[in-house]
Amino acid sequence: MPLNKAIFLDRDGVINRDRKEYTFKTEDFVFNEGIFNALKILQTKRFLLVVITNQAGIAKGLYTHDDVNAVHQFLLDELNKHGINITEVYYCPHYGEISECLCRKPKSLMIEKALARFDIDANRSFFIGDRKRDMEAAAAAGVKGILVDENQNLNSILHLIP
Repeated sequence: MPLNKAIFLDRDGVINRDRKEYTFKTEDFVFNEGIFNALKILQTKRFLLVVITNQAGIAKGLYTHDDVNAVHQFLLDELNKHGINITEVYYCPHYGEISECLCRKPKSLMIEKALARFDIDANRSFFIGDRKRDMEAAAAAGVKGILVDENQNLNSILHLIP
């Protein structure tokens, strides 16, 4: 049986509007234009959808795991209303000067966990991100990176994904 293929997605700036400050309250979480349509199309192409996000505000004491989990539940609920299923959300709560780790992008541990857990073929998978560190994490895990502009409508890059 062939392995699964996946789209790995950065959160802030790709799925939701990057506000230039931490997004840890549901009232501040605004979906980017076109995200529902783009994810629906990718799901129709039989890609698993996996969110990979750094959440350094936890290590910095600005918000808690509970705050992040509430935002992610809101994200999942809203996407479900549009018929979109997120396979998993991985987040790194660490920050270099405060708590070293192996998961914070540009490291690739979050992607590697998903590859193993969900039997994903890295060679048939993509990481959509808006930062160099997203592309570095993708490359380290053997996944093709697609660099987008912050808050870009993802419908404009769907032609890059067979």
